[in-house]
Amino acid sequence: MSAPEYGRAFTLWRKAAPEWDAYTRHEFVEALRRGDLPRQDFLHYLRQDYVFLIHFARAWALAAAKAGTLAEMQAASATVQALVHHEMPLHVQVCARAGIDAPALEATVEAPANLAYTRYVLEAGYSGDFLDLMAALAPCVLGYGEIGTRLAGSGGPYSDWIETYAGAEYQALCHDVGGLIDGALAYRLGPDWAGSPRFDHLAQRFATATRLEVGFWQMGLDGA
Repeated sequence: MSAPEYGRAFTLWRKAAPEWDAYTRHEFVEALRRGDLPRQDFLHYLRQDYVFLIHFARAWALAAAKAGTLAEMQAASATVQALVHHEMPLHVQVCARAGIDAPALEATVEAPANLAYTRYVLEAGYSGDFLDLMAALAPCVLGYGEIGTRLAGSGGPYSDWIETYAGAEYQALCHDVGGLIDGALAYRLGPDWAGSPRFDHLAQRFATATRLEVGFWQMGLDGA
C-alpha cells in the first residue's frame, strides 16, 4: 500500500527522514497489527500517551499564539479542542475499563523518552516560529494517520485503536494539517518554498521528531 498523501511538505519531509520506516513500522506497531502486543505494554503506552497529549495540546495552543493568519489560529485552536475534549477523554475511558482510574492516570510518572520528545516539540515552538512548531508536530499527527491507514482492517484486540486513526475523521484531520503546513510555508517563504534553505532546516526538525517517535514506541514496547 502506498503512503497516504497529506500534502507536498509531508511527502518531501517523509522521504528525507532516515528513520521514518523505523517509526511507522516499529515492532510495537506491528504487534498492534498482529494483536499479540502484551496488554500491560499497551496500557503502559496509553498512560504515557495521555501525558504526551497534555503537552501536545499545549504545543498546539502555542501554535495558535504563533499563528500568522486567522485560518492558522482557527486550525490550531480546533486541534486543541479535539485533543482536550475527545482524544484525552477516550484515553481516560479505555484506562478506566482496564482498572486505571482517573486519579491514577493523572499521577502517571513521565518516562524519559516522553520527556525528551514533548520538550523538544515545545522548545521548537518557544525558540522558533509557527513553521518550526509544525515541523516538530507533523510526525505524530501524520505518522499516526499513515499507520492507521496501513493497519486498517487488521482486526484483533487493538482494532478500536487502529480504526480510530484509520477512520474518516482522523484522516480528514491529517489532510487538513498537511494543507495547513503547505499553506504556512507558502505564506512565509513564497511559492518556491521547497527550494528555500529554511525548508532544509525544517526537514531536519521533522527528522528529529521522527527519531523521538521511534523512542516513544520503544518505551511502550519495553513496558513499565
